[in-house]
Amino acid sequence: MISFFASTGPIIHVAPGQVMEILGVPISNSILYGWICLIALVVALIIVARRITIKPKGGLIQFIEIAVTFMGNFVESSFEDKKIGRKYVPYFVTLFCFILFNNWLGLLPFVGEGFTSNGFPLLRPFTGDLNATFAMGLFTMVLVYYASVKESGGIKRYLRHFFVGSPKNPLFLLIGLLEMLTDLTRVISLSLRLFLNVAIGEIVIAVFSYLGHFLAPITALPFTLIEVFIGALQAYIFAVLGTMYLAVAVNHSAEHLNEPDGKRVQRIKSQTKVATSEV
Repeated sequence: MISFFASTGPIIHVAPGQVMEILGVPISNSILYGWICLIALVVALIIVARRITIKPKGGLIQFIEIAVTFMGNFVESSFEDKKIGRKYVPYFVTLFCFILFNNWLGLLPFVGEGFTSNGFPLLRPFTGDLNATFAMGLFTMVLVYYASVKESGGIKRYLRHFFVGSPKNPLFLLIGLLEMLTDLTRVISLSLRLFLNVAIGEIVIAVFSYLGHFLAPITALPFTLIEVFIGALQAYIFAVLGTMYLAVAVNHSAEHLNEPDGKRVQRIKSQTKVATSEV
């Protein structure tokens, strides 16, 4: 009897596996493929940079140029002071491109169970590793905190943006502390959102590939195309959230910094009166 569908389940490795060592340092399959994607990204951007002309060209060059310009304009426009926004365009645009490339190159057929080493896939999507997404989230939030303190004029002015009124008011103090606690969870939310979307997409594609057996390219194609869109969306969301976290802190601090003392006192009294009446 001919079996048109696979009778056994797929082998799925969610955790990264060690494939080599460099100077005694273990290198996982996700780190290895992350390096490969990084080299591919650098080469691609260098080629694009050398071929950009005043008159737009079609094809891949125009696509990359549009994506970079779009993200750059978004980052710059998120800040009330455009000079501040321009300083952080390189990081967030690079972050967007890096995540996008890793998400898309992770969908190639030979990534995953195509090649194995020591019982683990030789190559795994970098963004499908929670350690990698957590590292990107941590580095991004460290940059956000450092830049927020720097652009706000000091740690005291930065902390003030968590409080809508005077911290002496118990209600405002509680709200401010909750805002600070929520702020600290952003590293986890950034890393988990990206990791889960990539890992779940990888699992879905693997399952339907096994279900299709020799028809795997057909059964997995719709879900692969969906993951192309989701990969771009998740790269955009990660970069946008990082930008907004920084922009909100900087814009809010700048608003308070430029506000006259008399007006600031009047605003705080008004906020206190409204909050007290609502309670």
